[in-house]
Order: sequence, then C-alpha cells, then structure tokens
Amino acid sequence: MKRRVVVTGMGAITPIGNSVEAFWMGLKSKKIGFDLITKFDTEGYKCKIAAEVKEFDASQYMDPKAAKRMELFCQYAVAAAKEAIDDSKINLEKEDPFRIGVSIGSGVGSLQAVEREHTKLLEKGPGRIAPLLVPLMITNMAAGNVSIQFGLKGKNINVVTACATGTNSIGEAMRSIQYGEAEVMLAGGCEGSITPIGIAGFSALTALSTSTDPKRCSIPFDKERSGFVMGEGAGVVVLEELEHAKARGAKIYGEVVGYGVTADAYHITSPAEDGSGAAKAMEYAISDAGIAINEIEYINAHGTSTHHNDLFETRAIKLLFGNHADKLKINSTKSMVGHLLGAAGAVEFIACIKEIQEGYLHATAGYEIPDEECDLDYCKEGQSKEIRYALSNSLGFGGHNASIVVKKWEEEACLF
Repeated sequence: MKRRVVVTGMGAITPIGNSVEAFWMGLKSKKIGFDLITKFDTEGYKCKIAAEVKEFDASQYMDPKAAKRMELFCQYAVAAAKEAIDDSKINLEKEDPFRIGVSIGSGVGSLQAVEREHTKLLEKGPGRIAPLLVPLMITNMAAGNVSIQFGLKGKNINVVTACATGTNSIGEAMRSIQYGEAEVMLAGGCEGSITPIGIAGFSALTALSTSTDPKRCSIPFDKERSGFVMGEGAGVVVLEELEHAKARGAKIYGEVVGYGVTADAYHITSPAEDGSGAAKAMEYAISDAGIAINEIEYINAHGTSTHHNDLFETRAIKLLFGNHADKLKINSTKSMVGHLLGAAGAVEFIACIKEIQEGYLHATAGYEIPDEECDLDYCKEGQSKEIRYALSNSLGFGGHNASIVVKKWEEEACLF
C-alpha cells in the first residue's frame, strides 16, 4: 500500500513577497509584481517588463561565503528551503539524514553564468574561464546546494521539465515517500533567468508580452492577453510521511493525494490544440487521488497569458470535466507573479495549500475582458469558498503535462 504524504512546511521567494505569508497576503490583495526590468538595460528589447524578486539578500539565509559560490537560482532555492525547514519545526539533528531527500528543479539553471563566461571567452580567451563555471550553471545544483546546506543525505534528484518542473518535482517527491525511499523530502522549484539572453530568447519565440502596462501585461484568459511575463523566485515544501509527521507532533497543512503526468507528443512549444494531453494528466491525478471528477471544485491553472496556452488549457478542462467545467472555480497565480518557469508549479502549489487552509480563492488579477473561447469561471475577484480538493496544472515546453491534487487536512477520529 502507498504511504500517505502530508505537507508540514513551506517556503517562498516571489516577486510579491519573500516569505509564504508575504506571498499569500500579496495574492489576497491582488498585488502585482510587474515593473520595468532593472537587471539589465532593455534598450533594443521588445520586452521591457518582468516580475523581479525585490529586496533579496542572500546573506539573510546563508553564510555570505557560501552564497558567493551559488548562482541566483540556487540562492533562491536555499532561502525557500530554509523557510520551509524552519516552518516545519523538524529537528534535523534528531533525524536520520539518509532518510531526508531533496527534489528541487530548475528549468534553466544559470543563464547569468553562461553569459558572463561566454563574454570572457570571447574577450580574453579560454584560459580565463572560471573553474566553477559548470557547477555554477547546471540545474541540479539547486538540489545539491540545498542538501549541502542542511546536511540532507537521502534521495537527491533534479527534475527538469521546463515549466512543469516545480509540479513534477513535488510529485516525484511524493512518490519517493509513498514507496518508502524517504521519510521526508524537500521539494519544489527555483528560477532566476531574467537575463539578456533569457528575455531575448523568449521574445524571439513571441512568447513574452510586449505590454509596458504592469496592470495589463500578464492577464491570463483575458481576450487581450498577448504573452507571459518572466518571473523569478522559488517555492519549496517539506513533504513528510504521515505517521512520521504525527510522531513528532508536526503541524499538517494539507495532504498530497494525486499526481498525473503525460506528454502531448505534439509540438516543442505549443500544447496539443484539443487539450487531450493536459486532460489526461488531470484525469490521472484525480484517479490517483481516488476521488470522482466532480469532487474537484477548484483548479489553479497553468494560465500563462499566452493565446495558445489559455485556450488549449480551457479546452482540456472542458474535455475532462464536461458539464462540470461550468461549476469549477479557476484562477491563475501568474496574473500576479508572472511565469516563474521551473518554480511556477511550486509556488502555485503553495498558493493551493493556503487557499484550502483559509477557504479563500485569490483572483486572477487583471482579468477584465472575457474571451468567447475561454468561457469558464476564472475568478475575476477573490472569494471565500471552502474547498476540500485543489487541482494544480503545469504545462511545459516539449509537451510536458503535470497535475497534482492537494486535499484539505482533516483530523481523523480515533477508533476504539
């Protein structure tokens, strides 16, 4: 039998707040994290706006010397992991380090390191490349650095599925606990790719919004949507086997009950037009949770604000849920924090946990003009609603589809 998996800690670094509480308060107040890019000069770039993390100081979360040996995406991961561990109140000194693992991914890794050292290569030659270039830039170093910082010696993996990375990382961590490979897993995603090549590359795909209006640049499901806004940050959760959590008296935020993964096998950037791949991932996740389709009342959508994603995700929801789709509440966290790529699914998972806990669904900020083809309830305004299950979707370049189901934690009565 599969062991049960619960959430006992959460940490977040986002464009609207550098803690879970600040992030959640921002979501409830429809705070947007969009502004003109400050990390480099955007003269000549079509895209001028991003969702940057503000006032982040790595030395608040780790030794400054250690921070210097990490690129930004790793710093974000370590910072979010520290908050999650502190929040869980787990005493690492009393735990078997080989039974605590890490599943934290990044979709891109460090573009900054590549840009910096490539410039050096062209200007000064190969003999001047930094010895640590490779370990600084590769995506698995987020998971590696988290394990090093906190002495976690268990299963350590780095899932890279583009924009589905965060959700896949949490799902694979859940599986690791369910089947006895670990008692505790730190799981999530991180990203720090607001760089010249990052913005230019996604702009060349015509994937990014060219709007210069922070209030109308990331508007998922809105008829005037024109592309996504690049975000950055990290989300990390502590997943724990239920009996292990109970034995140490942990506070339980929610239970992870379902996980589904598929591939569109269709196109390297576009989801399948009929939504069949995403629909099947949702179906698998719901089936894995052991519940009926109509028990899902709320979906945290991938909702990027691109024309194709929002249309095809809407089709996927209709394909799976049929008439029940009209009863669903759907929102997009990306309407406030932008698209965090490999971190997106992780911070959206945290949003789901908070929404279930507090009985409040955040708005899809900026959503104003309905699209005739996107005609479901996308939560124009935030609203109080008690929900038992939340379904979170992530869809990545390459046709990666990942869905995860979170259940409200309900104390179980003792039977004598």
